[in-house]
Amino acid sequence: MKIEDHLRNIKESVEVIKESVQKNIQERQRTIGFSASIAAAEMLEVYLHKNNLINPGSMIKHELFNSIKKTKEKLNFNFPNKEKIISIIYDIESKRNLLCYGKPQPVETIKSVIESFNNLKAIFEEMGVNFN
Repeated sequence: MKIEDHLRNIKESVEVIKESVQKNIQERQRTIGFSASIAAAEMLEVYLHKNNLINPGSMIKHELFNSIKKTKEKLNFNFPNKEKIISIIYDIESKRNLLCYGKPQPVETIKSVIESFNNLKAIFEEMGVNFN
């Protein structure tokens, strides 16, 4: 997928998360779970592609972040904030299925995913990736 396509998808996910916050996060937990998970993986993929750290045809799927060990094996090269980025995406991914397929979750759980997502976005923006 082209970087422009990833950026379009990320922008859509960011907008959907914002709309979900405005509506009621408890009523939109599934939407938040799906959107945060996929956009987090796409943000990393955009960064890695822009910096030629992975092949143009390589894909980063959200499932990779179910295990920090597997993530580090797959991403066996260094880049700025690597540990922090992996940790944040793992945190989002670890709550994804609860939000998407589980019973209604406490507001704190949903807020923590949104906060993690916003922190991740800020890190990538500080690293020079513009998602607007």
